[in-house]
Amino acid sequence: MPFLPTISTFFIILSAIFVAIGWSFIIKNKVKAHKKSMIAASISALLFFIIYVSRTAFVGNTSFGGPENIKIYYTIFLIFHITLATISAIFGVITLTLAFKRNLTKHRKIGPVTSVIWFISAITGVAVYLLLYVIYEGGETTSMLKAILGT
Repeated sequence: MPFLPTISTFFIILSAIFVAIGWSFIIKNKVKAHKKSMIAASISALLFFIIYVSRTAFVGNTSFGGPENIKIYYTIFLIFHITLATISAIFGVITLTLAFKRNLTKHRKIGPVTSVIWFISAITGVAVYLLLYVIYEGGETTSMLKAILGT
């Protein structure tokens, strides 16, 4: 299923675009448009997550297939990306919860932080995709721990 990483990466890019659009809406005080854009961003991120988890569970993860001398740098970068992605997902849920509970004071404080972390996570996610499937040919598809640690 080599098309799944491309589709999931598309959804993460789409999510980041919707976040950027939503941010621009709120700066212009277009609250309804902001809400719609952020919900679209959340749905896109959720679609990414569903595809990613499904692929990981049923197919496995692809290990780095590039040169051995840069594998350690890729692994460090991947761990950085995974950490950021996890933090941004947690922040995203908190930010959405605050918005839906109408706790707008806290939402306004955490929203920009969440967005910046999300953008960095999306960019590093695209970089991981490019390194695994475009720049280098992907390695073995195996369990997540084997793929990350290269064992």
